[in-house]
Amino acid sequence: MTGPIHLYDRYDEPDQLRDQLRRLLRHRGVIALGIVLGLLGGAALALSRAHTYTSTSEVLVRSTADPFGTVSVAADNQVSMGTEQQIAASAAVAVRAARLMGQADGRAAALEDDLRITNQAKSQVLRFEFTARTPKRAARGANAFAEAYLADRKARNQAAVQRATRGVEQQIKTVEAAQKKETEDDDATKALQSQLDTLRKRVVDINSRDTDGGDVVRRGEAPARPSVPGWPALLALGLAGGLGLGILLAWLRSALDTRVRSADEARAALRTPVLGLLPPGHGEDDDLPAVGRQGGDRAEMLRALAYRLRGTGLPAGTGRLLVVSPRRGAATEEVAVNLAAALAECGDEVLLVDADPGTAALTARLPLLPDDARTPGDAPSLPDGSRLVDAGTAGRFACCAGGTGSPARTGGAAAVHRLPAGSDSRTTVVVTRPLLEHADALALAQRVDGVVLVAGLGTTRRDDLRRVHELIDCSGGNLLGIVLDAGRRGRLRAVLRRRPARRPEAETVPPVVELPAQDDTLSVSRG
Repeated sequence: MTGPIHLYDRYDEPDQLRDQLRRLLRHRGVIALGIVLGLLGGAALALSRAHTYTSTSEVLVRSTADPFGTVSVAADNQVSMGTEQQIAASAAVAVRAARLMGQADGRAAALEDDLRITNQAKSQVLRFEFTARTPKRAARGANAFAEAYLADRKARNQAAVQRATRGVEQQIKTVEAAQKKETEDDDATKALQSQLDTLRKRVVDINSRDTDGGDVVRRGEAPARPSVPGWPALLALGLAGGLGLGILLAWLRSALDTRVRSADEARAALRTPVLGLLPPGHGEDDDLPAVGRQGGDRAEMLRALAYRLRGTGLPAGTGRLLVVSPRRGAATEEVAVNLAAALAECGDEVLLVDADPGTAALTARLPLLPDDARTPGDAPSLPDGSRLVDAGTAGRFACCAGGTGSPARTGGAAAVHRLPAGSDSRTTVVVTRPLLEHADALALAQRVDGVVLVAGLGTTRRDDLRRVHELIDCSGGNLLGIVLDAGRRGRLRAVLRRRPARRPEAETVPPVVELPAQDDTLSVSRG
């Protein structure tokens, strides 16, 4: 090959965004799975939270300092709202709320799970949000926690008042004892009496303080609607989340995928031109050949492949072509048979050689001409053991089986010597077992003028193509290029029908002939 062949590739677009979208859309099943998971998650959330109600009550936390005192204190210094919020969420308040709701103390922890306490910045209002299955229970729980917090704060304030009162009363007792001892000095007695009056006034002031500590400024009411969005909103949320999850999974799958998905990837991995891109087929490849007998895009692409090989790799006259795939699953036999038919349509004398001993003979699936339909000029030009194939309007070409019938007894060297021989004016197309599974193709690559690789688009790994290039290059073979097969519809049935089957032991082995000498062939320039 003198240079790369430029052909239309539907995956070759200059816009990188389009290329990324195509990569993602190759994994539509993964995206669909993500969407389904998102919808299921939205439905599960709707089932679990669709019938929950939230009621809110608010409490104004009042400072215990005297608001009418001569010394004013800033509100931020009077009450620590962070501390009060933590106290409101404590277990002691939850136990009080459980008792107010008529439940056991052991249910206090469960009630705390349904409670949410918030406080806005620069505000002395605590907001109690309680969630329950019914509207009445939600309102009851919010009010119970608000009342329980106020009761707890009142108890703390009363305890503080009692402690302060006891301290002052202890001072009063000390002053009274000192007053009884001072009976002679009038000034000392007056001073003690004044101190005693001050302490007693302080006791009165302490006991007169308001110990409530807060007011309920908003009582919880039974809500009319659930606190979470309805079914449509949750399903829409699940759909959006599932779509995002599916795109992420598809991107990961695309990044980790090692299969050949485009002609550019095949060209980069194999470092040889792409000779053709076979479109998806509608039928099965049992109806061989398609060139000259049937129509369709695949037949036209295979015919164009033969013209391209004649124009760039094989001159008119003698030539040897090896059609092989990296692994099983590619349309190797279809490409080889139709290539032979297309070359025969161009006017060449073609010999198709089936060098695969592990499967049923290819000749059994070809439209062979009966012996009485041969013309007198056909018999002398046919190699020994070969049959004529009717390619319809494309003409005729010879076909023979070069295997031995037992893969276990056949090696690469044996496959080379058992290939049928052709005349000096005959083009030979050889099809054999996959290159990475058997050594036959590697031995044959050294005896032919060019190798055409057939690989499945979306099924062949890039590492396999790199290994094929390395093996053929090291063996001295000439790799002309690769043909990519986009696959077939109804692939399961086609795989079942192409399942390998051993030939019977009693099957008659066709006569063995040899390839023509190397000096009888025309050389092909290496790409």
